[in-house]
Amino acid sequence: MKEKRTIKRVQKIIAAFFRENRRMPSFAEMIGLLDVKSKSVVHFWINKLIDAGILAKDGQGRLSFTKQAFAIPLVGSVQAGFPSDEEETVGDILSMDEYLITKPESSFLLQVSGDSMIDEGIREGDLVIVERDKQPRNGDIVIAEVDGEWTLKYFRQQENQVFLEAANPKYPVIRPKKELRLGGVVTAVIRKYHH
Repeated sequence: MKEKRTIKRVQKIIAAFFRENRRMPSFAEMIGLLDVKSKSVVHFWINKLIDAGILAKDGQGRLSFTKQAFAIPLVGSVQAGFPSDEEETVGDILSMDEYLITKPESSFLLQVSGDSMIDEGIREGDLVIVERDKQPRNGDIVIAEVDGEWTLKYFRQQENQVFLEAANPKYPVIRPKKELRLGGVVTAVIRKYHH
């Protein structure tokens, strides 16, 4: 492992293994994953992760991730504007089941306002998980800034033309007059039902 070993780095390595294999690695596997020489070094890092509240150990000594290990920031509402990196200090942190988020380090949540994606089943008040670094494919749902205004729409590409399309016939196709800046691709939608 060329990068310096830190709690965050060790957490990411174990979390990536967990997402891929749907189980925690064994101590023997962790020696290889963390590129360390012995089980005692693995125990050192495991204890650090337990002390930090990232891992928990049950009565049988089995390890599991705590909910906070998969927490991602809730950064605002899509129609109300798009936060810059400096503004991503909103206090709310939501812990999501790890299968919804394949890349927690580059994902964030936005709350949907408006009904432009209603035929896709995305309603006002829903939360969308957005992956910042993902390259959009034709038909993906994206967060994009078109001529200074942020919106949630289908990404469409025909020949050299890129445009955005709503999932509601009452909204026109959006073609950028000056610029189109992509903020990320929607990878999941979460709805909270109020009783």
